[in-house]
Amino acid sequence: MGLLLRPGIHQFQYHRLLPVPIKPKISHFQSHQNPNPLPFTPTRARRASQTVRALAEAAPKKMVKAVRVHELGGPEVLKWEDVELGEPKEGELRVKNKAVGLNFIDVYFRKGVYKTPTLPYTPGMEAVGVVTAVGPGLTGRQVGDLVGYAGGPMGAYAEEQILPANKVVPIPPSIDPIVAASVILKGMTAQFLLRRCFKVEPGHAILVHAAAGGVGSLLSQWANALGATVIGTVSTKEKAVQAKDDGCHHVIIYKEEDFVARVNEITSGNGVDVVYDAVGKDTFQGSLACLKPRGYMVNFGQSSGTPDPLPLSALAAKSLFLTRPSLMQYTATRDELLATAGEVFANVESGILRVRVNHTYPLSQAAQAHADLESRKTTGSVVLIP
Repeated sequence: MGLLLRPGIHQFQYHRLLPVPIKPKISHFQSHQNPNPLPFTPTRARRASQTVRALAEAAPKKMVKAVRVHELGGPEVLKWEDVELGEPKEGELRVKNKAVGLNFIDVYFRKGVYKTPTLPYTPGMEAVGVVTAVGPGLTGRQVGDLVGYAGGPMGAYAEEQILPANKVVPIPPSIDPIVAASVILKGMTAQFLLRRCFKVEPGHAILVHAAAGGVGSLLSQWANALGATVIGTVSTKEKAVQAKDDGCHHVIIYKEEDFVARVNEITSGNGVDVVYDAVGKDTFQGSLACLKPRGYMVNFGQSSGTPDPLPLSALAAKSLFLTRPSLMQYTATRDELLATAGEVFANVESGILRVRVNHTYPLSQAAQAHADLESRKTTGSVVLIP
């Protein structure tokens, strides 16, 4: 390639022979360029970047409807609003939700029992939907896939959301999206409680509080299939019928009888091997009393409030085990997540788990759904439909 010289500069090898400057030939393309271009300095690069960013920010944003919480409190703080939704980045998916699971953990965050990173926020930790966009460089997922997730990140109460691809699981085509959305979080909770936190086996006696609830229903069915003797507590005769149908061998209506005395009677004074307690404050001390020596107290929720502090010495009389597990720690790796979800879906497909979606609400009416859940008007799973 020849050397191009700017106008007004002599070609050094001929300057003694030629009295006037040589004007270099300018191509048609070059004739349309700035004849005196400015150097591309860091300042100009920064300004160019700012211009590109400003143009991107000025472009129309995709708006979707979502439930937003601006202050902690009762169900009335759940507001139906427009929110902006961007494009998925590397390692992310955009998912259009078809069904959103309602869980008591959503209530805990709304009331401030569990802390949210920021306010306002969009609640919800369980949903099933269709992939509408895939982030750059991502493989293994494509637009049109039916996927679900449970746990983090928060934000399921929305028509569409951005999700990390490593947090979603494929939904078997044989399972309806509404059923899937109602069972992912609750089913995986039941899986780690029964199979890993305490491994239930034939011959074990277990106590399940809130046996007619979303998780309680699945715990009862699954434990029955594993060969355990299942004792369940419920609040009404109607819920007692469901708990019995879900595999509870003994059902205690705790508003009518002392569950501790009844468990003692059922087990001939031996107590149970494990208690699964998501009620918390109202049942905690009684649950400890129901355990046999070296029994396991598994508290995984507190719908009635946080249990009172317990001195460590209180466990010594019967050498009891006490744990407060969380699903996130039992599905921390991709392999754990896929294995846990896979076992849940397999049990749904085989009929071991019958998922009761007894209540559906429009997503815009999430406040009413929360109010009904807290007042114990619901049984089984509750699903919000965008």
